[in-house]
Amino acid sequence: MATSHIVSAFDEELKFLTRRISEMGGLAEQMAGDSVRALISADTALAQKVISDDVILDAAEREIGEKAIVTIAKRQPMASDLREIMGAIRIAGDLERVGDLGKNTAKRVVAVRDTGVPRSLARGLEHLCELAMNQLTDVLDVYATRSAEKANAIRERDDEIDSVYTSLFRELLTYMMEDPRTITTCTHLLFCAKNIERIGDHATNIAETIFYIATGAQPEGERPKEDLSTSVGATGK
Repeated sequence: MATSHIVSAFDEELKFLTRRISEMGGLAEQMAGDSVRALISADTALAQKVISDDVILDAAEREIGEKAIVTIAKRQPMASDLREIMGAIRIAGDLERVGDLGKNTAKRVVAVRDTGVPRSLARGLEHLCELAMNQLTDVLDVYATRSAEKANAIRERDDEIDSVYTSLFRELLTYMMEDPRTITTCTHLLFCAKNIERIGDHATNIAETIFYIATGAQPEGERPKEDLSTSVGATGK
């Protein structure tokens, strides 16, 4: 009877971690999407909400970390149970960083509010954001099922985000060369585009963690990469 109670209590602790990760994921996803919407629409009130919500996300990460440490100390889990707990810590860290990247984008809303975001660049940012948000949404769904196959499939999609980011990087450089008056605005947008691309990287990190939780092994091979922005020269080509 005592053993049954211990097992039941341990299951509840694991469910708590899973539930809090899901809640963190929902908030991180909302913050990231809202930050880009605020940027494009010059919505300073929405931007401020994103910045304020970061405190909630930070607190959730600390709570998960503290709960995980206590659970390890009390239960001394092994094998898949230990991977589950360590995975929760890693995923919480990635989601906290997603929130930070959303906050950083939101902080730049005031800087580009007066000049606005050119429509063609806004479309590029929206497309990049859509890809990153799809990546994040899908990986959070996979976390609920712990499917190694689906997690690996998401990992393989990271190069699509990189490719779109590189294209947007070139476009921003072209704007700055053609009209030096846009340099300040475009520099802020470059940082925002990189923030969005990094959100995709964190979603891919989560996919790799899920694969590890499910299999006890790391995914084989290097993740696909198509971020060629470091090779873009002064001509923008």
